[in-house]
Amino acid sequence: MTDTWLPSLITATPQEGFELAITLSRRGVKYTQPDMDVLKRLRPDYAHSADSLTAASHVIATNFQTVAAANNYWRP
Repeated sequence: MTDTWLPSLITATPQEGFELAITLSRRGVKYTQPDMDVLKRLRPDYAHSADSLTAASHVIATNFQTVAAANNYWRP
């Protein structure tokens, strides 16, 4: 994957920051597994797994921490 898509980590609100964290997380999965057929075939395995969903939430939370820090835990 060579396209440039990463926007600035600076967002106007925490909501926008959280949405960016989700985008970062989803893009990370697509970057790691670029074959959409494989990605779609695996989805049912993790969609019903509490451990997988918890891990996904952890990745989003980690990305949100990064975005929040970049925004000085939201600028005044």
